[in-house]
Amino acid sequence: MTIQTPGTRSWPALRVGEWTQTRDTFHLWTQVVGKVRLQLAPAVNHWWHVPLYVSARGLTTGAMPYGDGVVDIEFDLVEHRLVLRRSDGQSATFALEPMSVAAFYARVMGALSGIGVSVRIHASPNEVDPAIPFADDTTHTSYDPEAVESFWRQLVLADRLLTVFRSRFTGKVSPVHFFWGALDIAVTRFSGRPAPRHPGGAPNCPDSVMIEGYSHELSSAGFWPGGGEEGAFYSYAYPAPEGYEDAPVPSPAYFDRQLGEFLLPWEAVRTAEHPEQLVLDFLQATFDAAATLANWPAGTTADIDPR
Repeated sequence: MTIQTPGTRSWPALRVGEWTQTRDTFHLWTQVVGKVRLQLAPAVNHWWHVPLYVSARGLTTGAMPYGDGVVDIEFDLVEHRLVLRRSDGQSATFALEPMSVAAFYARVMGALSGIGVSVRIHASPNEVDPAIPFADDTTHTSYDPEAVESFWRQLVLADRLLTVFRSRFTGKVSPVHFFWGALDIAVTRFSGRPAPRHPGGAPNCPDSVMIEGYSHELSSAGFWPGGGEEGAFYSYAYPAPEGYEDAPVPSPAYFDRQLGEFLLPWEAVRTAEHPEQLVLDFLQATFDAAATLANWPAGTTADIDPR
């Protein structure tokens, strides 16, 4: 058995401007698959039943109930195939290659039907503008496998660090999950107190989605392919307490007033002497700012050291 050790590919360089067309197409593909999960999975607070998850091969829905068994769908970003499996042994797969969103949508629904899964989704994207119905979208057609694999490797690293950060918190905390609405991986900590009603306003997304997602006071952090030349780690609080934007964070992180959140560009992390520690310090500092300035209840501000 050969074990590969981390090397220069551990922190891949992927300039956002060099894969924008592929990113936009892949984003919509994840929405098609994510909406299948939305329909099949039982509802969980804050929409925790809809995201995808980082796997050893790419991104997966995880097991979704269907009939007397389960079904899953995985973007295999090593061999660049979409794989659909049922617990009764049926499966289907097709190549991930340049194709329109309309063609991808048709292949997904056809593959599901072929393994005996009947599901109807709201076949139009959310949180993007314009929102072209999947069956009509022949505009987004790009797929650069190297770029998508590099993005997945970014997600693998982000998932590892967010999982470490998550493990330290003893209060209510979300899974580490990939939201196909905004194409980001995130983890969210909660104070346990209700939050002011969220105003909504996300493009082509019902306000009720944001109202449920932000029903309770929180501090959220993650990674997305934006906010920097190669993407960025981010952190924000809802509602943001007074003075939050001026809280000290490790350099070169900063508060973006337009976005209303702290950003730590991927390229700064990738070239840092201790990249993992820089990210963990950023996550801790931004959480501490949110919890301290908002006076989170006792017992929700102290992290544990699992060592």
